[in-house]
This record gives sequence, structure tokens and C-alpha cells, in this order.
Amino acid sequence: MKIVVFTCSTGGGHNSCARYIASEFKKRGIICDVKDYMQLAGEKASKRAEELYLGSTKGKGNIFKTIYKLGELYNKTGIKSPVYGFNKMVVKNLNRFLDENGYDLAIGTHVFPCMALTELKKKKDIKFINVATDYECIPFWNETNPDIFVIPSEKLANRFIEKGINKDILLPTGIPVASSFLEVKGNILLPNDKDIILLTSGSMGFGEMEECVKKILDSIDAYLVVVCGSNEALKEKLEKIDNKNLIVEGFINNMNEYMNKASVIIAKPGGLTSTEITMMRKPFVLMMPIPGVENYNASFFESNGMGMRAKNPDEVVSVTQKILDDKTIQEEMINNQKKYINRNSAKDLVDYVLNKWYTNR
Repeated sequence: MKIVVFTCSTGGGHNSCARYIASEFKKRGIICDVKDYMQLAGEKASKRAEELYLGSTKGKGNIFKTIYKLGELYNKTGIKSPVYGFNKMVVKNLNRFLDENGYDLAIGTHVFPCMALTELKKKKDIKFINVATDYECIPFWNETNPDIFVIPSEKLANRFIEKGINKDILLPTGIPVASSFLEVKGNILLPNDKDIILLTSGSMGFGEMEECVKKILDSIDAYLVVVCGSNEALKEKLEKIDNKNLIVEGFINNMNEYMNKASVIIAKPGGLTSTEITMMRKPFVLMMPIPGVENYNASFFESNGMGMRAKNPDEVVSVTQKILDDKTIQEEMINNQKKYINRNSAKDLVDYVLNKWYTNR
């Protein structure tokens, strides 16, 4: 058996999810490759997709919000979207790629490849799986036709059904995060004489980070570890702050080790980041979501008692202090995370594919 997992260069979460899925299949001796789908449309298209995403999320993310709202409105018309039309143009290259590599199954962690796979499925017998990486049925998922649709939680099943997804294909095993993420083998050296606050805005360093950092340092007596992602300009700015409680990092590959050391984690509520944090069973501050899908993510975690939202830098400070001061809040968050977030999500998906679904085809 040979599998390909398609990702798309619009945020680190899709890439991480694809790697986690591939890792779990490889543990079973299955050949499983990860492919940036946009490369099938050309290297320029892949780079342009990443640039457009970054541009749309700058500042307060209002451009992204507008695009997301337009997508929601378009879905209500029942007409195939221009987004589907774009991905339809990639089908020829997609078909060639699948044939040349002899893949038996495709998995998509982004709606774009799943649209192209849907179009290809009209012409030939292929099997593919959608994996939602946010806690909402985002625009355009309803234009896809997978064999299995992995969703983050049973509690969200009705949201996907309402958007037109067939309930019989829903698999609520959770957003896949490999068990290796939970296996903290390294031991990073951080001071341990007081609380540690971990502040991260995702792999692309989005958000009003500088203001948050200064306000936290001025107000809370704790070590503050800031992960800037690939935002080198932010990293350089923060490194100029003279404060013994501040530790600045750039792009790191051992986030689980930093999360493990943290007393509380402040992060933008991307689907993958939120899942990783709650899988680590850590108190969680949902920091200034990008308008659109991250608002839905924040609402899911907040309404189910797994985190507390902070809409601006002042709220980041007050909410973080409230959590640090109240052990009961911390315990309730962790208990709810245990209740609603499946730590074996990647394993359960792979088990289902290999033992229940693919063998019965």
C-alpha cells in the first residue's frame, strides 16, 4: 500500500497535520509521502499561495476576514465556486502525479487538493480522505466528495451535516497529532524558580506580539518564552528588550518540549496549535484570533471550558494572570481537555483506514 498526504502552503498547521499522519502510517510499515499540492500547479503558484495567505493575515487580519465571509456567502448559492474552478485546472497534473507514483490512497489536509481529487473522482476510481484542521466546517468543504471526512470532534458533526456533508462518511477521531508529539524526550534548559509563560503565534509569527510581550513583562512576575516563528523582524525587535524574564526563540522544531515546561500557553487559536496545546493538557489563553475560522476555533475551546479567550493585549495580561492565580481554573481546563480532545487521533485514523475501511474495499 502506498499513500500520499497533500498539504498546502497556507499556514503551518496543514503541513504539521500532514507530517503527523504520514509518521503514523510509516510506523506500520506503510509508504506514505507528503506533498505540497500547490507544487502541482507550479512552484510559483505554491510560493504565491503562501504570500497571499501571509498578506491576508497581516495587522488585524481584516483581509482574511473579508475573504472568509465571501466564501461563506458563496457556499449558500449552491454554485461551484471560482476556487473549485482554479483547482479543476490542476487535475491533469494531479492525475499524472498519482499515476506516476502508484498511490493507492490520497489524503488532503487542505480543501484545495480535496477539490481537485473530487473532480478527478468523476473520471476514474480513486479513493481519498478529507481531514479538517479547524473546529468548523470552513467554506468550500461542501464542494468535495471524499470517501471519509475526518472531523475534529463528535460535537461538531452537526455543523458539517448542516453544510451538506454526508453524515455517513464523518469520522470524528480528531485533528491528527502524532503520539511522538507527546513523547517529550529532550530536556530544554529553562529556569524553574517561577512560572513559565509560553507565548507563540504560530509558525508564521502573526499578531500584535510586541505589545503583548511588553505588557506581560510589565505586569506579571514570570518567565516569558516567546516563539516568533519565521518572523525574523519580530525576533530582532524582542531581543533588544532588556528584561531578565524574557527568553526569545525563532522557528523551533521541538515545540512539545517548550509546551511541556510551560505553566500556561498563550497562542493564536489555529486548529493544529490549539489541538497540540490541549493534547499536552496545558492551561490555554486563546490570543487574538484571525477573523474567520479562528474565531470558530476559539469559540469551540472556550465554550467547552478548555481555554479562555483574550481579544487584545490588555486581556492577554488579565486572563493569563487570572489563570496563574487560580489552580481551580487550571484543573477545570485540563479536565475538559481530557474529556474532549483525543490524544490518539492520528493512531485512531490510521487504525480505521487499515483495519476497518481499506481492508473491506
